[in-house]
Amino acid sequence: MENKNKAEIPFAQVIAALLESSQPFPPVYLHRFSDLGAQELNELTQVWDQIPLSRRQNLLHDLEDLSDADTLVSFDDLSRFALRDPDPQVRAAAIRLLWESQDPKLVNVYLDMLQHDDSVVVRSTTANALGQFIYLGELDDLPQETTERVENALIRAMMGEEEDVVRQRALESLGYSSRDEIPALIRQAFQSQDPQWIASALFAMGRSADPAWAKEVLQMLEHEDDAIQLEAVRAAGHLELSDARATLLELLDEQDELDDDLKFALIWALSEIGGDDVREKLETLLVESETDEEETFIEDALDNLQFTNGFGLFGMMDFDLENNSEIGSDASSLIEPEDADNVDQEDEF
Repeated sequence: MENKNKAEIPFAQVIAALLESSQPFPPVYLHRFSDLGAQELNELTQVWDQIPLSRRQNLLHDLEDLSDADTLVSFDDLSRFALRDPDPQVRAAAIRLLWESQDPKLVNVYLDMLQHDDSVVVRSTTANALGQFIYLGELDDLPQETTERVENALIRAMMGEEEDVVRQRALESLGYSSRDEIPALIRQAFQSQDPQWIASALFAMGRSADPAWAKEVLQMLEHEDDAIQLEAVRAAGHLELSDARATLLELLDEQDELDDDLKFALIWALSEIGGDDVREKLETLLVESETDEEETFIEDALDNLQFTNGFGLFGMMDFDLENNSEIGSDASSLIEPEDADNVDQEDEF
């Protein structure tokens, strides 16, 4: 039905609506940008500069929201074109829309943007996006030479004179890397006095799949800084730290005092760690859920828990590496860093 409805909307009508800035752009037209044909993309690019900036920005942001809600849509063609938009907000949104793309052709584009783009927001978003390709390299789904180019560029950004937010996103992406020098960079950030650096270090620890970071993660689960605590909880889940289970359950008992980000992070982390007591807790929360969003999230966590109790993250990673299968990590480990792109940093560690 969706495809039929899409076909019933002439693309010329969609373009006309984009250009008519005096009227709100109809949300029903958004699906029309998915899987654009070559002719449609050409028609759009011909008028792109005539579309008011605010409408271009809103369009990309609306497509981000739609992409989050509907996994069947793909805006890759439009996003690749929008990477060249003169506005940094549009470029950054285009990168985020390409978040799950595994096309190695994007590597050169992103490396150029990381080095030369004049926007801190774009450079930090690019540093974040490059983590996907390190992850693919770790799974042997990307040539070693390409993976090393990405790692080297991020290490240069991390060790150079970049803005802190770019360096932090670079560190988080390097968390996927198994290179020998990465743990020292993570530890240096963790031992700093800057909460944002500590949070980024915890994020990288979670991506490392290395339980050697258990001590550092466990000691931050009840930290007074919200960002640090949130990343510690997420890292405990990603690393499947069974020693964190009791603390996470205790924190979840205080759910009425938790904000949604921390509450959902606790639920998901417990679903990654597993255990019979976790299932009982999540089933109780499901019964008590007050919103459709919370109910759906807990149902997804229970599904993940069933998987965790059967295999576990590290067992699945071994399976993937042996069989060279496509990646299937939980989405949060790839899209969460974007939330920090607007954080201003001043102090270096």
